Amino acid sequence: MHTELCCKGMTLALLWQEYREVHPDGYGYSRYCGLYSQREGKLSPVMHQRHPAGERLFADYTGQTMDVICPETGARRPAQLFVATLGASNFTYVEASWTQSLPGWISSHVRDFDVFGGVPVVIVPDNLKSAVIKACFHDPAINRTYSDMAAHYDTAVVLARPLKPQDKARVETAV
Repeated sequence: MHTELCCKGMTLALLWQEYREVHPDGYGYSRYCGLYSQREGKLSPVMHQRHPAGERLFADYTGQTMDVICPETGARRPAQLFVATLGASNFTYVEASWTQSLPGWISSHVRDFDVFGGVPVVIVPDNLKSAVIKACFHDPAINRTYSDMAAHYDTAVVLARPLKPQDKARVETAV
């Protein structure tokens, strides 16, 4: 029996068996496999993530700077843009800070909690140096100060996987 993997943990044979339970007089296995192969190349799978209200806050810096102009002197100074987005509502908080340093990162979070009127269950940041000591897929190490801030606010920090912007798509869209 043909059992190529078509989905994680699901074989084509299992899909066909489920199909036949719903449609007992439907296609035979070989015809089903042929139709599946024709359709497979035309699909563009998308993973839909559910975000219950108050569960996740996605945070990042934009990567691009923005000039801030002193109203008195006219001098320009580049500023970093901090962005935090709530998963369920896409409500977004943006602020300029002079650096991406740890004090700025923590302060930006404290202010976004104030603007949002609460603290999410989970914060999902990028693997920036202010938040992470060691960016590792299997065993990342979160900066102690950032971890202490999360403990103080009774929230958790779950890092986005390195080089996986889809893990924090809400904030990437806002950026």
